[in-house]
Amino acid sequence: MSNADLIQQIEQLKKERNVIILAHSYQRPEIQDLADFVGDSLALARKAQETECDVIVFCGVHFMAETACILNPSRKVLLPDMDAACSLEQSCPAEELAAYLEANKEKNYYVVAYVNCSIGVKALADVIVTSGNSQRIIETAPTDRPILFVPDQNLGAWTAHRVGREMTLWNGACHVHQRFTRDQVLSMKEQYPDAEVVCHPECQEVIRLLADHICSTEKMIPYCSESAAQRFIIVTESGILHRLRKLVPGKEFIGVAADKCSCAECEYMKLNTLEKIRNCLRDMSPEVRVPEELRLRAEKPLLRMLELSK
Repeated sequence: MSNADLIQQIEQLKKERNVIILAHSYQRPEIQDLADFVGDSLALARKAQETECDVIVFCGVHFMAETACILNPSRKVLLPDMDAACSLEQSCPAEELAAYLEANKEKNYYVVAYVNCSIGVKALADVIVTSGNSQRIIETAPTDRPILFVPDQNLGAWTAHRVGREMTLWNGACHVHQRFTRDQVLSMKEQYPDAEVVCHPECQEVIRLLADHICSTEKMIPYCSESAAQRFIIVTESGILHRLRKLVPGKEFIGVAADKCSCAECEYMKLNTLEKIRNCLRDMSPEVRVPEELRLRAEKPLLRMLELSK
């Protein structure tokens, strides 16, 4: 079946079931074009709160659909492919974090959790952060408690440097951002000497040191739009390139191939397809559900972040 036929079926099912389709910036181009809203996971979950939809189809990975459940408890949340996982989330199992906190309870850690984590980890956190607001949130953290930052050690190290505060960092990382190498970026800079290097803070320090600008995927759009540069080397998951080219026309965006891969793709993000979206709307499954007691615990640090972000 053609993409046009699938899109037609999806649009019909959307109307019948009062559905909103949310897509992360790392999704396939055809899914981004189909979605009602495209952005980062937290912005999408909040966008769903503003609508009158009954059903959320979250085109992303599992923890993102969980976040939508936390903030939208009255709505059904569907994930087109339940195997869409996240290496960063998997690097910090909730039970391991709980055991670590118990073993170090005398330290009374203030737990800062990057939103890219499971609902179980969120429930153990004092506050949640995104790559776009981590500095601002951590600047409000109590000074009489040491900070434990989970799960991304790269984002944590970048934030700690910017805030000027020592933090204990969990040994976790995104497998896509971890694959970028210094030699790759240097080669790209040599090939395109007039290009600005823009990278995500989930990249390793050796990559961040080569960048002209470091920011979240969401902030790459206004930065590249406002910059005087006409060419950019983008060091993050390749899905953002489609959105940049669409929203910042007239400028050139070049992706960096991840080591041993043809491109910097997250295989989990790319599991979602138009056919799977059609199927999940037709069957109203697979549905992501979270226990209410756990949802309430995870909601508290999320709401704390939202309050501090105002």
